[in-house]
Amino acid sequence: MRDDDGGRRDEVDELAAAWRRDGLGEDVIAMLEVSKRASRIGALVQQALRGELAALGLTYAEFEVLTVLNRAGEPYRLRPSELTRSAFLTSGGTSNVLQRLQKAGYIEREANAGDARSRFVQLTPEGLRVTALALDASGRAHREAMAGVPAEAVRDAADALRDILLVIGKRRFR
Repeated sequence: MRDDDGGRRDEVDELAAAWRRDGLGEDVIAMLEVSKRASRIGALVQQALRGELAALGLTYAEFEVLTVLNRAGEPYRLRPSELTRSAFLTSGGTSNVLQRLQKAGYIEREANAGDARSRFVQLTPEGLRVTALALDASGRAHREAMAGVPAEAVRDAADALRDILLVIGKRRFR
C-alpha cells in the first residue's frame, strides 16, 4: 500500500488513521502500532510454520515443548512447570501437549528421585530426531516469511522489540 505522498503503508496504518480520528494520542497510537505489527508478524510466521509442522505431525505447541526440551541440553529433561514457563503455555495446555507427545513416542515421563511429588519430562531419541527436523522446518518457514526483508531491518526490529520486552516483560498484568 502507498499513501497519497507515495510513502509505504501497511494494514496497521489504516488502523492508526482510525485511531487518530477517534482522538487517541500519538504515544498510544505508536504503542498500538508496535503491538499490532508484532502480533501480525508472529501470526504470519506461525502460518508459514504451521504447514511445515503439520507435515511432521506436530502442532505449534508441541513444537514449542520439543524445542524447550532440546534447548535444555543433555539429558534433555525438565519438570513440567519449567516447560510451562519456557514454552509460554498454561499448565493445562502443557499437560495436553505432553500426553500427545508421549503417545507419539517423542517424550517420556519419569519419576523425580529427589521429589516423589514431581516427574521429569525427557526427550526420547525419536523426539530428538523429530525436533531436529522441526527446527529445520522452522528455519525454512522463517526464511520464507521474511523473504525480501533486508537483514538489517530484521536485526533492527529484533533489537527494538528486545528493548521494549526488557521493560514490559517482567510486569504482571491482571
